[in-house]
Amino acid sequence: MTAFTRPKRISLKNHPIYSENWVQDIIAEDPSILGLGKLVLRDRERIQNRAGRLDLLLQDPETYKRYEVELQLGATDETHIIRTIEYWDIERKRYPQYEHCAVLLAENITSRFLNVVSLFNGSFPIIAMQMQAFEVGEHVTLVFTKVLDEMQRGLVDEDEDAISAPTDRAYWENDKGSSKTVALMDRIFALVKEGDPESELKYNKFYVGLIKEGRASNYVTFRPQKTSVLVEPKIARSDEVDAMLEQAGVETLEYSTRWSNYRIRITDKDLKDHTDLLRNLIERARQQRAG
Repeated sequence: MTAFTRPKRISLKNHPIYSENWVQDIIAEDPSILGLGKLVLRDRERIQNRAGRLDLLLQDPETYKRYEVELQLGATDETHIIRTIEYWDIERKRYPQYEHCAVLLAENITSRFLNVVSLFNGSFPIIAMQMQAFEVGEHVTLVFTKVLDEMQRGLVDEDEDAISAPTDRAYWENDKGSSKTVALMDRIFALVKEGDPESELKYNKFYVGLIKEGRASNYVTFRPQKTSVLVEPKIARSDEVDAMLEQAGVETLEYSTRWSNYRIRITDKDLKDHTDLLRNLIERARQQRAG
């Protein structure tokens, strides 16, 4: 019979070995353990003018969204709540071209904290995560559980979006993607034109959107990459769509609750094999946009 060792939860706050720096090391080495997507480390112990240091600055390499992470051992308290909000505010003002989200990690997310943050939720994006440390034999593992997610927000059109600085087709062919993936985007866009013949592509710095009669109509956006195109139809998340994507076997990234869109990585082969699926998703997004 295989020996079984029951995990033992330990407190990190006063532990002689597993300190806050140790936790930072773990997250910095692999930010994906937080469950917020395939994030990368942008900075650590980032100096904030007259406000201390931000523990971790993480970023999504696909959307460029930034996460200002404040780490706290033990239970949440007012100081760390204020600090988390303050660091988020400093960073978003310093770099307004990016989307930002405050993240508080603590060993114990108290009910009082949740009550306080619920008053702000919707005014600014914040995620609260409870961190638990377990000792299993000679090893220690960390488990992160999201107890408060950022509130989903409405659609943001290109003319309201601070990060939609215009570019051109050459920018996406040479800097972000390639001539082949931009051509692939054109073929996917042909599916948009089937149901919306007046739509045209609008090249922006961080995405390629849609424009119709001079106005943004971004119910689906595109991001040509080096070997694929990230297609982002704005559809409310549902078990039905999740099942469709899983059955097709196409690669998907984490659903964006901020922008209410699926994120699907499409290759040339995917387009050939799953044309009907993409047509379906684009039409769903168009109809949802139309109300």
